[in-house]
Amino acid sequence: MPETPASRSVPGQLKLPARNRSPWWELTRRLLLAVGILVFTFLLVYLDRGGYRDHGSQLEHKVNAPDALYYATVTLSTTGYGDITPVAEHSRLINAFIITPLRIGFLVLLIGTTLEVLATQGRESFRVARWRKHMDHHVVIVGYGTKGRSAAETLVNNGVDKESIVVVDPSNIALGEAHTDGLAVVTGDATRREVLRRAGVDHAEQVIITAARDDTTVLATLTVRQLNPTTYIVAAVREADNVPLVRQSGADSVVTSSDAVGRLLGLSSVSPTLGAVMEDLLTYGEGLEVAERDLLVSELGKAPQSLPDQVIAVVRDEKVYRYYEPTVTQLARGDRLIVVRPAKELPWAPRPGTHDEVQADEA
Repeated sequence: MPETPASRSVPGQLKLPARNRSPWWELTRRLLLAVGILVFTFLLVYLDRGGYRDHGSQLEHKVNAPDALYYATVTLSTTGYGDITPVAEHSRLINAFIITPLRIGFLVLLIGTTLEVLATQGRESFRVARWRKHMDHHVVIVGYGTKGRSAAETLVNNGVDKESIVVVDPSNIALGEAHTDGLAVVTGDATRREVLRRAGVDHAEQVIITAARDDTTVLATLTVRQLNPTTYIVAAVREADNVPLVRQSGADSVVTSSDAVGRLLGLSSVSPTLGAVMEDLLTYGEGLEVAERDLLVSELGKAPQSLPDQVIAVVRDEKVYRYYEPTVTQLARGDRLIVVRPAKELPWAPRPGTHDEVQADEA
């Protein structure tokens, strides 16, 4: 199917997800409406044929069915030859208050494609302006391949609103997939400042970079960090040798995709059961989940091992400690817990039965 100007994406242009309707459905709908107006007008004139006269023939006579169809056609198309006219008072009133609005509706259908394009552009501009006005502290995902889609799905499954996620990708295929998933998209190269500004990187809370190449990841990380010195940047690289370079570029967290997959493959080979557990932890919605939650008032002063959740780490003063380290033998106000819990529970929520308890940092 050839690419049309309306469907072609402009680099750096923000595109919000929209409802997609089949063009054949739209065409059929318009044709049925046009035929319906024509048939209704024909019946209106034919049933009131006594109020019309045909002045175009040599002998004036009342209109018949072909005359009524002819009058309806030339009237709705605004041709109006004047050979058939309403002569009765009620017929003229019907023309003024019924047939004239039908004529306007028929004309709107004839030029509906142009009007729809203009209206769509206007609505899109309004939606983008409204989106930018209310967008703040959102998440930008650079690249919408396998890793980008998985990151977006994980964010949504963990309570992040789809409207607060923006995808940056130069591919029209990725644009269509992101729109299908209900996400806003900025098409363009993520290493360009203008493209990232359109995505609102300068006031984004987090930026996830999943570029296909490590050199692109480095450049995108540098550009994002220059535009927003405080945002939290998570970057994915293919090779472990590039991790220090990406960190120096400004990434707060770097994930090595090839090493992670390699470790999982190795674990699955050495211990199939351990590999199955690790895969379970990485799969959302089934079995076990790794989650981070706030500390509850009732948990202050306790050891991590004594809590109902399986605590594997404690976050204190922005630093992560293993649950067995002496520094966190007693939990303190402001701590956050990294836990393993059933997938059926909300990852960010306290344990069931404690949802009404006060969190430690709110007491």
